[in-house]
Amino acid sequence: MSFKSIIIPYLGLISVFLLSCGSKKTTDSNTESDSTKTKTQNTEVMLDVHTFAKPQEAVMTNLDLDIAVDFENKKIKGKAILTIDNKTGTSELFLDSKELKIEKVTLDKDETPTEFKVAPSFESMGEQVKINIKPETKLVNIYYETSPKAEALQWLTPQQTAGKKEPYLFTQSQAILARSWVPCQDSPGIRFTYSAKVQVPKQLMAVMSAENPTKKNDTGIYQFKMPQPIPAYLLALAVGDFEFAKVGDRVGVYAEPSELVAAQKEFADVPKMLKAAEELYGPYEWGRYDLIVLPPSFPFGGMENPRITFATPTIIAGDRSLTSLVAHELAHSWSGNLVTNATWDDFWLNEGFTVYFERRIMEAIEGKEYADMLAYLGYQDLEGELESMGKDNEDTRLKISLKGRNPDDGVTSIAYEKGYFFLRMIEDEVGRAKMDTFLRNYFQKYAFTSMNTERFLVHLKEALPETEKLNLKEWIYEPGLPANCPKIESKRFIEVDKVLTAWQGGKAASELNTKDWSSHEWLYFIRKLPKELSQEKLKELDDAFGFTNSGNSEILAAWFIPAIQNGYAPADAAIEKFLIKVGRRKFLVPIYKALLEAKGGKEKAKVIYAKARPNYHFVAVNTLDEMMK
Repeated sequence: MSFKSIIIPYLGLISVFLLSCGSKKTTDSNTESDSTKTKTQNTEVMLDVHTFAKPQEAVMTNLDLDIAVDFENKKIKGKAILTIDNKTGTSELFLDSKELKIEKVTLDKDETPTEFKVAPSFESMGEQVKINIKPETKLVNIYYETSPKAEALQWLTPQQTAGKKEPYLFTQSQAILARSWVPCQDSPGIRFTYSAKVQVPKQLMAVMSAENPTKKNDTGIYQFKMPQPIPAYLLALAVGDFEFAKVGDRVGVYAEPSELVAAQKEFADVPKMLKAAEELYGPYEWGRYDLIVLPPSFPFGGMENPRITFATPTIIAGDRSLTSLVAHELAHSWSGNLVTNATWDDFWLNEGFTVYFERRIMEAIEGKEYADMLAYLGYQDLEGELESMGKDNEDTRLKISLKGRNPDDGVTSIAYEKGYFFLRMIEDEVGRAKMDTFLRNYFQKYAFTSMNTERFLVHLKEALPETEKLNLKEWIYEPGLPANCPKIESKRFIEVDKVLTAWQGGKAASELNTKDWSSHEWLYFIRKLPKELSQEKLKELDDAFGFTNSGNSEILAAWFIPAIQNGYAPADAAIEKFLIKVGRRKFLVPIYKALLEAKGGKEKAKVIYAKARPNYHFVAVNTLDEMMK
């Protein structure tokens, strides 16, 4: 990722706003609970350097979309109606945009024309939109269309889908890409409700991060409503030839017809996850929890869009071995969607909490030894990130500074794994019972509001005063990993070590006792292989365990690293096929990195990337283009 510095030319760039900007939760008989009916407005001042909005003056509280999806021209076109709260009687409303073509703006129901100005594009920030309003203005109507190159929108040809017959569209709004398909106040600290009317080709179906249909209709027009306030990065839309299957009373899955049965089977345990999550930290506040399996170009494992997780097909392994990813996205329904990082500098508050919650869910379902494997692998990821970034790198702090940078630069294992171990450290100090009470009360007290690091520390010390003696500031504000990081032991990985030792001692791979291994044990085994391996040893492992032709994407991606490092030619075709098909950034970055560093691999990497790049989402391309320079 790029770490280019940016000079900020607009005084309005740094937005100051209240902790709980935007509307409060709208009553929904299916999702309302006593814990969220009444919230106290908090007046703490926050800063967000990644929005042009000035919500302390005028803030959007609701979005009503009326849009049409045009596959032929790769555009979304229509009208966005913003309900605003003009707090100060200002004459100007400031919004975020990126390459949107705004045709006209009118005010209120009588559609009174008004003037607006779009400032020049400002790298990852896009454009500031300044709209003239009146003190009494309640509605701002924006007629617009997106650019064919809108960064949030991934337009897929039929050939790029499983069915090969119909086109597909999906959005990815996090972190600040919502502004490339909807004019809005694009900050995680600003929440709003929304509704939408979406016109799509009649043979296709649409779903959003909202109340969703379960069947196609014969008009191609779909209506949506999201009654709970969300930040813009959780706006989501998918359009394609997919169908719905029920998994439980509150859980279902959307997928292309050829993948629906496999997806339904893979997610059979999700209702158990939902029950375990509620038993841990309180009621699920979003009505239904559904998933949609997207085409392979989706750049993440999953995206926690409210009511409908967008998921990569790479988790469909046939044995439910990779569904801890679903536990992670489900956990976001509390940490992230319910209590949200106020700015992207506070990203760890979303992800560290979610990793902790995810592992508690998996422990409840699969047992402690299983959760210990996840934590140990997470620690390996964290060690690798620290080594790669440098332990003195300021970006290895939990609270980082992304001013002048793309907030995507903060998406590292630091937020996820160092954040997890911070919370695990607190659990070790206060005990699990107190930790669970603390987290349940935290999600209840701050539901549907935003949180920054400093306010969290105040709350933590008030709720758990025994944490005062801990080195909290070292964890949050200093680089590297503190000495009191919890140590993880995994009984099942100790057994893997014994098997690996036996193989290194001369025992044939085909004779190793690996019968009951999960994908996590295989992943650990591959990671622990010696860096230098002969062709004979690689072939022996491949013949015994079928790594090169594995149907498990985690195992496959892990195996490709030693294969590349040691020039194992039998894996070359599989590596190229994987890189062209799969767009998940977690896999792409280490594989391309290994190719670029291997002898003669740089040209090979560039040839493959030239073929694969059109299949990747902007989020992945943004990272990989920098690597290929």
